[in-house]
Amino acid sequence: MKHTTNQQTRAGRGPARGIGRTLALVLPVVLVLSGTLAVTRVNWSGEPADQVLAAANAGAPAGVSAKGRPAAQDVLRDRLLAELQEKDPGVALTHLQKAIDERPSLARHCASIARALGRAAVRAYGPVQAQSFSRPVCDTSFATGVAAAGN
Repeated sequence: MKHTTNQQTRAGRGPARGIGRTLALVLPVVLVLSGTLAVTRVNWSGEPADQVLAAANAGAPAGVSAKGRPAAQDVLRDRLLAELQEKDPGVALTHLQKAIDERPSLARHCASIARALGRAAVRAYGPVQAQSFSRPVCDTSFATGVAAAGN
C-alpha cells in the first residue's frame, strides 16, 4: 500500500501564512521605529521644554524666536520693567495679570517675569517699599524676587 502525503506547494498554503510572514517581518521594524521616535521626543535633561527648544535653535540668540523676533514673554517683561520705572511696581503687576488673562500661553512665564519685576522694584525703591507693592500675581513670585534682591 502506498501512502500519499498531502504535500502542498508554497502557494497552496493559504493567505494566512503569507500575512503572518509579512507581519513577522514588518512589525518589529515598526515597533523599533516608533519606540525610537518616542524616546527622542522625551525631555531627558530635566530642564523646562522652552530651554531645550532654545538650545535646539542654536542659530538664534536666546530669547529670539525662529523667525528672528523677540519672544512674546521677553517683550512683555521689557515693557513691564519700563513701566515699573515710569510708574510703580503695582501698575506693572496689574498689567502683568491682565496680559496673562488675555494670553494664557504666557502663564508659564508669569513667575519669572514677576521675579524680574521684584528685583527691579528693589533696585528702584529699596526692599521695604518694594515689598509694599506685592500682589497675588503668579503666586508669590514678585515677593520672591524682592527677597532675592534684598539679600
